Amino acid sequence: MTDVTALQFDITSFLATPGSGRKLVALKTNDAFFVQGRKSDCVFYLKTGRAKLTVVSDRGKEATITLLSPGDFIGEDSVAGVPGLRLATATALTACTALKIGRDEMIRVMHSETGFSDVFLRFLLVRGMRAQADLVDQLFNNSERRLARILLLMAEFGQPGEIESLIPKITQETLAEMIGTTRSRVSFFMNKFRQHGFIEYNGRIRVHKSLLNVILNDQSPGGNAVSAMLETPKQRKIVGQAIALRGQD
Repeated sequence: MTDVTALQFDITSFLATPGSGRKLVALKTNDAFFVQGRKSDCVFYLKTGRAKLTVVSDRGKEATITLLSPGDFIGEDSVAGVPGLRLATATALTACTALKIGRDEMIRVMHSETGFSDVFLRFLLVRGMRAQADLVDQLFNNSERRLARILLLMAEFGQPGEIESLIPKITQETLAEMIGTTRSRVSFFMNKFRQHGFIEYNGRIRVHKSLLNVILNDQSPGGNAVSAMLETPKQRKIVGQAIALRGQD
């Protein structure tokens, strides 16, 4: 009987449609999925659009933890242990649609449906690998390299056959906030990237695959070009895997 029930459970349908304990929600650019310090009582499954996860210190300084794409869960910490408060804020970078799943329903389906548990576990493992790559990025890279990595992640390089990509509309102030530097430094680096043909922008930023090749292959065309993203082959491999994983979600 258990095997029959498992076969009847449709993960795609569960994550695509509203039902008991879950509903579809639509958010506009800059709308919040949830806010740091509020009750943690649900998980979101991002269906369309892009979002970011940020934290704010007691002094009011904001830092971006990660970028979120379709296929990502948001607020998964709500199913861990005793319900608590949100540790971060999730905000829509573009118009988004998502499935809002109540904490009780999320726990129920994790316990009763092994197929869903497998999907969710894989997401958590991939998220952990991305967090490791993010930490390496912060520890070893200067702001120029961090900006290059953010642009590549936002362009979702790693998908088969992809040559170039437009990223969601984003300001230089937001990019500066995401990599921990000033807007003037971001402007300087963006002009450098454009001069070398790595990007182009006129309202929207288009990231060319050449930026990925420069970072991962340690090429340095010209004295002011972007150098390797990380200092050792092992570090570059970690970041390369994280970028590739983004394309597999």
